[in-house]
Amino acid sequence: MADHGQIEGARPMSDDSSASAAHSVGRSGGLSRRSLLGAVGSTAAGLAVGVGGGWVARERLVGAEPLSTDAMVSGDETVAFFGRRQAAVEAPAPAHVGYLGFTLRPEASVDQLRRALRIISDDASRLTQGVPSLAMSDPDLAAPAARLTVTIGFGARVFELAGRTPPPGVGSLPAFSIDRLRPEFSGGDLLLMIGSDDPITLSHTERVMIKNMRFFATVAWRQQGFQRARHSESPTTTPRNLFGQKDGTVNPRPGTDAFEQQVWGASGGFAPWTENGTTLVLRRVRMNLETWDEVDPVGRENSIGRRLGSGAPLTGTDEFDEPDFDAKNAVGFPIIDLAAHMRRARHADGRVRIMRRGYSYDDGVDADGVADVGLLFGAWQADVMQQFVPVQQSLADMDLLNQWTVPIGSASFAIPPGCDAGGYVGETVVG
Repeated sequence: MADHGQIEGARPMSDDSSASAAHSVGRSGGLSRRSLLGAVGSTAAGLAVGVGGGWVARERLVGAEPLSTDAMVSGDETVAFFGRRQAAVEAPAPAHVGYLGFTLRPEASVDQLRRALRIISDDASRLTQGVPSLAMSDPDLAAPAARLTVTIGFGARVFELAGRTPPPGVGSLPAFSIDRLRPEFSGGDLLLMIGSDDPITLSHTERVMIKNMRFFATVAWRQQGFQRARHSESPTTTPRNLFGQKDGTVNPRPGTDAFEQQVWGASGGFAPWTENGTTLVLRRVRMNLETWDEVDPVGRENSIGRRLGSGAPLTGTDEFDEPDFDAKNAVGFPIIDLAAHMRRARHADGRVRIMRRGYSYDDGVDADGVADVGLLFGAWQADVMQQFVPVQQSLADMDLLNQWTVPIGSASFAIPPGCDAGGYVGETVVG
């Protein structure tokens, strides 16, 4: 029986390799880089067994039950497109997301907009079920859908074309002192948010939708983000961002009164701009990992107000414990700093809440190895001005995390209701 934690099928190190590693420890008090790499290399060599001239990796941990092949394959799972609400708002977050912002051409008309929305809705209703759209030249890419969703959002110009007044805050967010916004990540007349557990499905769907919009609008920006891969952890686990922080602990759960209130404006929340409609604010927040790496764990946790490992507030032991903002330490200072992120994001009015859904982005490194990474922060709420803006203003005024983050993109959209089969998303606005 192998020791706990050993990979089944791995060959033990020979006496010679063990002695060599031990000799290195004896000389320096710890493994040298060369001896460590040698020891790891000899161990890793035992993880594969030659079979018929090929290699078979032995990946099952001792004591772990292997997943069956069928249990590991989930690409056939689909999310219904038709319904009174657009599905992605309440559906579990997929592993990958693509945000496409479009600028309507100057000559665009409301009739052209209707036709485009009909085509987009029809294609989305098929692709989300793993079925090729009618004009597809590569139908084999339609499956697997892998929980594909397509969400349509409107900026201010769509409302103007339809002769309507846009909801407050849509396309016209106030300026915040911490913003360093770049046009290539900001604004937009129309949004398509595409999510899937499979990046190939996502990429293909983006291409189909861009082709649908080509003669009606130009691409203002494209932003892609990711969370952990499907099945890599429990689906109920709060995702982490690239600071290692659990992001979304206080989110309301779909189906609860809190979700109905915060996202849809029901149950005593702020009135929505339309029934079964909501709003989305997308913020691109660049993270400075170079300086964050220099902060010790205590400093990181104080800046957030939570323990990085468990996600528990500094006044509690469990991630979902209610924080005690009045608690003091032995010398009389607040345990949760007055400028801690979680304190600044909490408003005294219980209705001033948002549903946050963050996706990390990684756009590579420069010649010195400095990473261009951050968070695509999606804030969902019934009313932009009465929910998102007060929270964001509080964070802009005083948030310890502002030392390591800077918003470089910002856009806001009205998310119209869903549609029935035969209809199209947006018909209640432009129909």
